Amino acid sequence: MSDRDKLHLYEEVMLLALKDHEGKPDFGSMYQYAIGGALLAELLDSNRVRLTGEKHHVSIVDTTPLGDNLLDECLELIHMSRKQKKTTDWVSGFASVKDLRHKTVAGLCNRGTLRQEERKVLLLFSRKLYPQLDPGPERKVVERLREAIFTQGANVEPRTVLLVALAGASDLLKMVFDKKELKAARP
Repeated sequence: MSDRDKLHLYEEVMLLALKDHEGKPDFGSMYQYAIGGALLAELLDSNRVRLTGEKHHVSIVDTTPLGDNLLDECLELIHMSRKQKKTTDWVSGFASVKDLRHKTVAGLCNRGTLRQEERKVLLLFSRKLYPQLDPGPERKVVERLREAIFTQGANVEPRTVLLVALAGASDLLKMVFDKKELKAARP
């Protein structure tokens, strides 16, 4: 897989959150917080921030932009903050970024994985939807999750473990896999 095809962790979360044909997140999922956690994880992984102290405050290590608009916006938010905040504060803050869903899908639309549509609601309002064009990337993500969750003794890479944790905490796994299967795999 080339660098152009490689998805960011937050994009993988978004693929799990969107209904394939409707192009909108499932009502009731807390995908924004999973995306917030994924954004923070990517900043940590790229050595732009680090955790300090017992309360896991986030502090800047390097302000060099990563070349991704959303990650760079989040890095700037941390850099411009007047005080250090805990990881939970930043996850919530990133989950509340204006137009988060639209910013998250931008790269997926550019790659041809999703397409942007605008539809009228009640003839007064318009909303943007992102139906799936190419199911391949999401299938790969789901297969990685399936192997990590349901295969005994699987050697799972840390990025996939993080994706399982984020998707599980935000109820996205229940949208992808059967609840009974997940319950049986819990031990």
